[in-house]
Amino acid sequence: MPLSINRRQALFAAVGLAGLAGGCAAVGPDFARPAAPGTAGYTARGETLPGEARLDPTTASAGPWWLALGSPALDAVIRQALKDSPTLAEADATLRQAGSALAEARGQAGPQASLNAGANRERANLQAFGFSSFGGVTLANPTFTLYSVGGAIGYDLDLFGGNRRRIEAAGARAEAQGRRAEAAYLTLTANVALQAVTIATLGAQLAALDRMIQSDRDNIELVRKANALGGSTATARVSAQSQLEEDLALLPPLQAQLASARHALTLLVGKAPADWSAPDFALADMRLSAPVPLALPSELVHRRPDILAAEADLHAATADIGVATADLYPKLQLSASLTQGALTPGDLFSYDTTAWSVGAGLTAPLFNGGALKARRQQAREAALAASARYQQTVLTAFAQVADALSALGYDDASITAYGRGQAQAAESVSLARTAYQMGGGTLLEVLDAQRSLHRLEASQARAQGQRLTDIVRLFAASGADWRTAG
Repeated sequence: MPLSINRRQALFAAVGLAGLAGGCAAVGPDFARPAAPGTAGYTARGETLPGEARLDPTTASAGPWWLALGSPALDAVIRQALKDSPTLAEADATLRQAGSALAEARGQAGPQASLNAGANRERANLQAFGFSSFGGVTLANPTFTLYSVGGAIGYDLDLFGGNRRRIEAAGARAEAQGRRAEAAYLTLTANVALQAVTIATLGAQLAALDRMIQSDRDNIELVRKANALGGSTATARVSAQSQLEEDLALLPPLQAQLASARHALTLLVGKAPADWSAPDFALADMRLSAPVPLALPSELVHRRPDILAAEADLHAATADIGVATADLYPKLQLSASLTQGALTPGDLFSYDTTAWSVGAGLTAPLFNGGALKARRQQAREAALAASARYQQTVLTAFAQVADALSALGYDDASITAYGRGQAQAAESVSLARTAYQMGGGTLLEVLDAQRSLHRLEASQARAQGQRLTDIVRLFAASGADWRTAG
């Protein structure tokens, strides 16, 4: 059926108002991405960049960052963690939730349509309209069924962009959640690597302790032989046995730490300790094949997930100011409805049973006790807080990179020093044992020399493990790529 003149005029007016509204700018501040920092480096004055890092803005890691450590066992465990970790499942679900919130905001900003249908059994009260009788005959109240079907549509013209700002804020929050999911992935891969390094380090320390205990047993045998020849005393035997017992007492704490590290890795993988066992990682199997590609500070802020999440939070908070500002202004809504009502279903869709309406409604806040202005001020303060959090996140990231770089420099110095000390200690053990066997030295000198050697071996293992730990920390602090090819 053609539209009547009045209905066409109403439609043209609605289209004209919608076009006018679409041309209106959204109120509130437009988001501007924070300027990149002007600082050109990470280390403080006088500090040198260690060999494990390369400050090169054009270089990116080839594939997942942990492949640079050259450990197939570590690669397999991290891939399993990426597949099975409940932490990542939670992050992914939260991200999907944020995506649904964005879809909801978009849907609410568009036209809203509804459909209704019903069949109501009613009894009319004729007496209420003065029809109690007719021609001396008392009229009975009729009972009938009213059938109806119809629909309605409404649209907010969004004159001042409140809905557009809501969509903008929801989109920014979805982006922030996506960045947090990336941060969760990077954190998980780094934590898996750190636990693997801990397992390898403790294994090396236990191996050094086993060598120490074996030396203690060799010393007991040495004392026994010397005692059989009359060249040793009971004091020497007791001293050697005491040293063995003392070193045996060092085993349980290290074994307990190793068990805890294995359990922690099991948790990261998303398994129960009874259902999965960590591989026997070794320090020798983890060696950095190339320097860590380290972006300039101005590039780091555009690649590290937690910084990007803080930036998206700032974007959302800025858009919220526009939402609160738009609430201070009038709202114009278009609406239309069509209803068919009849006493019999067959008459429902005839022209005579049709009722329709087309209209526009304007609402404006007049008095609310200052609540709307207070809400806008809250949004402004929230944006200032988000800006401060962003700045703090950037500074924290720079400090973490600087800490890792400095630590790596000291790690190399420690490893070198322990290496020299081990060489000297090994020579001292050889000389002390030879002197003792030839009667020119004491058992105490042998024990002291061996103690020094094994202590240096354990310290060397800790230093190597700390170096790997700091390399992993540097990868994580620099926002390294965690994505896998398959």
